[in-house]
Amino acid sequence: MQIVVIRPGDSLYQIARAYGVSVADIVQANQIPNPNQLVVGQSIVIPIVGSYHWVRPGESLYSISRQYGVPLSELIRINQIRNPSQIQVGLRLYIPPKTRLAKDVGAYIDPRITGANSTQVVDEVAQHLTYLPIFSYAVDAQGNLTPVDDQGPLQAAARHQVAPLLVLTNFAEGTFKTEIATTILNDEALQDKVLDEAIRIMDEKGYKGLDFDFEYLGAANREPYVRFIRKAAARMREKGYFISVALAPKLSAGQIGTLYEGHDYQALGEIVDFIFFMTYEWGWSGGPPMAVSPINQVRKVMDYAISVVPKDKIMMGMPLYGYDWTLPYVRGGKFARAISPQQAIEIAARYHARIEYDPIAQAPHFNYYDEQGRQHEVWFEDARSVQAKFDLVKELGIRGFFYWVLGYDFPQNWLLIEDNFRVNKRV
Repeated sequence: MQIVVIRPGDSLYQIARAYGVSVADIVQANQIPNPNQLVVGQSIVIPIVGSYHWVRPGESLYSISRQYGVPLSELIRINQIRNPSQIQVGLRLYIPPKTRLAKDVGAYIDPRITGANSTQVVDEVAQHLTYLPIFSYAVDAQGNLTPVDDQGPLQAAARHQVAPLLVLTNFAEGTFKTEIATTILNDEALQDKVLDEAIRIMDEKGYKGLDFDFEYLGAANREPYVRFIRKAAARMREKGYFISVALAPKLSAGQIGTLYEGHDYQALGEIVDFIFFMTYEWGWSGGPPMAVSPINQVRKVMDYAISVVPKDKIMMGMPLYGYDWTLPYVRGGKFARAISPQQAIEIAARYHARIEYDPIAQAPHFNYYDEQGRQHEVWFEDARSVQAKFDLVKELGIRGFFYWVLGYDFPQNWLLIEDNFRVNKRV
């Protein structure tokens, strides 16, 4: 695959000719909502094997071979270059595809978001998934589990050899409740009740693992949470089930804040099979406009995680959504609207916005004015930001990556998975 960023005056016809593919192939691969109204700054993926490079002034075959990690002799052979010391500016060189690495890939699904389309959503992307954590069976203060409509996603997962994970949370009334977690984590009988019921459901419905997403625990629950996960891990291994936890994005062991203090990376990493590190929501619906998952911040979290958790247990988080903020941002004011990358492109086209790309955050963004004259700021994900995160996964040598959340996804993401990785199947 090759990523192309639309420039002023570009057309799909010109791009298709340059890469030797059809306009229809490009439109279908990217599900382009605006084929006759491309947005400047919009990124698209060209469905070819390998990629092309046009020689720029000052470049040599040697520098190009190093840039793409292709041996110089291979570059010369494939492109049938007779005089390697004299290559013309503008010459099109074919770059062969790199070896694809095997990785685990997960994606959370929340049936409250996908609704009646849950089964179809999973069917469409399941070939690219190792795990499907289903959000969520919420635990209440009495140790009961509030069920979720999981029948459709479970059936789809089974069809595609995807391991469904039952997600346990302390989620109630639209938020994570510290008090629920405190009650459960300090009562052995309630813990046993929760695990007994979770195992019953897993056995009955065909789940392959248990994922704990207990958030906002606070410092007082740090050790009790580790003990609970240790108990749960013993129960899961008796049954041959996976066990995982989802953890907040920390930069150090002593990071302050209710969200962070209850999550002990090192202790939990010694117990579970793998960890979903939630490396997103720097830009969030109630906060000021910024990239949801800026790669400079993601790298800092991963650097800390790798220092205390084995690499083969680390799953790096990626968002499949963006936010549309109404300006000016006022703390405690109107929350930003969650949008898919496809919706972001449609909004940019509708309001004739130009998409910019932040080189530090490695994320696209734009501004526009709506019909009421209100200014908006939009940050989202595109092919470039996804590829940057894939490059980080490969550089770090971790187990894999995962997404929050299905239902906002976009086609370039799945094409780029195919181009970069071989997806492990664990069932």
